[in-house]
Amino acid sequence: MAQASRSPAELRNMFGENLRKLAQGHPSVSELSRQLGINRTQFNRYLSGESFPRPDVLDRICQFFDVDARILLEPVDSLVQQGQVLNGPFLADYFGRHAQRVPNDVFPSGFYQFTRRSFVHTDAFVLGLVYVFRDEEGATFVKGYEAKDAMRFQGLPDRASHREFRGFGLPHEDGVSLLIARKGSLTFSFNYLARASSMESNFWSGYIARTTRESERSERVTRMVYEHLGPGLKRAMGVARAAGLHPAQELPPFHRHLLRVDEPFQ
Repeated sequence: MAQASRSPAELRNMFGENLRKLAQGHPSVSELSRQLGINRTQFNRYLSGESFPRPDVLDRICQFFDVDARILLEPVDSLVQQGQVLNGPFLADYFGRHAQRVPNDVFPSGFYQFTRRSFVHTDAFVLGLVYVFRDEEGATFVKGYEAKDAMRFQGLPDRASHREFRGFGLPHEDGVSLLIARKGSLTFSFNYLARASSMESNFWSGYIARTTRESERSERVTRMVYEHLGPGLKRAMGVARAAGLHPAQELPPFHRHLLRVDEPFQ
């Protein structure tokens, strides 16, 4: 028996619900609509199910979120889950969505300022910003951008689309690990973090290991510090403006202390 046709209102609601879920990984609707090149008012109409996008706008949205036009017809969770290696029967209990549920009190959602020694300028340190969030099922995700200085030094484009990285978190007995990649799996890094002793319990320290061959001129593993800034944009924007390569003396004092900048990584 043929499936009953859905009304335009039902299709708009499906698209709006899917778009809201896809937008959860972005700190503000204004910034997301700007990146998509869509008027904020019109984008809100898509989110509320009041309007459909034109075919060219739909194509832009699909490419941005790496989905297809079935977001008009099917729940986005079913589209994302299909064919995923981590959620397949072999790895689901080890790396799947259930395993990605890092308790919020262990590693809270929100913005983080991070610091580490640069892999390309070993006498400099990277200061950056990442955003950690949970989806409706409790899986933990992270996104951020590589420093422009580091990209330029390696002769790589410094546009946001080339610098963006994304990843997911996994719980550990005493902390959290983050597996992070740039788009197209161009580079990977493994990050291990455990809560550090501090007045407000808002610091995590550990290390980052990058997937690259051994070189006498650069390290593949170095210490890393995360500082939880909370959900607000004010502090996050200040860190975003300062993001890039810095000498050790320009790092926040407690970051410098936790990084032990004068001691080699063991």
